[in-house]
Amino acid sequence: MSQVLHTPPQTQGAPHGDLAALAARHGLTVSGARPSLPEYIRQLWARRHFITAFATAKLTAQYSQAKLGQVWQVMTPLLNAAVYYFIFGVLLETKKGVADFIPFLVTGVFVWTFTQSSIMAGTRAIGGSIGLVRALHFPRAALPISFCLQQLQQLLFSMAALLIILFAVGVPPALSWFLVLPALTLQFVFNAGVSMILARLGANTPDISQLMPFILRTWMYISGVMWSIDNLLEKHQGMPTWVADLLRANPAAVYIDLMRFALIDSFHAGQLPPHVWLVATGWALLAGVGGFIYFWKAEETYGRG
Repeated sequence: MSQVLHTPPQTQGAPHGDLAALAARHGLTVSGARPSLPEYIRQLWARRHFITAFATAKLTAQYSQAKLGQVWQVMTPLLNAAVYYFIFGVLLETKKGVADFIPFLVTGVFVWTFTQSSIMAGTRAIGGSIGLVRALHFPRAALPISFCLQQLQQLLFSMAALLIILFAVGVPPALSWFLVLPALTLQFVFNAGVSMILARLGANTPDISQLMPFILRTWMYISGVMWSIDNLLEKHQGMPTWVADLLRANPAAVYIDLMRFALIDSFHAGQLPPHVWLVATGWALLAGVGGFIYFWKAEETYGRG
């Protein structure tokens, strides 16, 4: 009895298009290939519960080794505000001419910390979770978004302390407090977008996480966290107009000013940059949409190498 041995067709040297057609005919796809943008958004939305749970777990574990535990979620930003008050408010006297300086300062510190912590977490989102990235298949944008959500939860703890400070210094509740919700929403979108940009850059160049603290510290000092931009512009009236416009349009300063306007009765609309809500929305869309697309374009590269 004879047996015929059938060997598979030789594909060595076959054109790439023929191989792709052969794979498609048998239902094969590239492992880890980047999905289309609408499909990527759908996959991300399907994992929204994972994103929320991951953010909450990270926040809970953040101070799990400390004896005071979750108390540090409120104490850390308050201690930062106290240090800044002593250095800038007392020693450098930036509180002169600023009504309700303590709420003014604490609001600036809390809102700035939200942006700073989100961006720093974003730079390490891929490299710091490389085991998870390589072990499981999921939209990688879930990581920087979850880290930003973690920092938003941290800010909400801080806001409870801020409300106590507002009551203590005699700032009355007002309907403008409801403006906190759209202001925080826009800031979260902006933070998430910048975090995704830096997550992609940090995945390829880990040294960025070492450089970012210096960039963020410089950004903080020009964002009016510890001092009033209006007071600065009044003292330096010869400052070029474009410099003043840049200071006012600085996204960190815009979101800080919106929160101060919402919460502090003495911070009036005249202290806000022109068209402030349009500027805040523009920054959120530019960073959020642009950062998301920029991160998605490198989706198949994360965790490789």
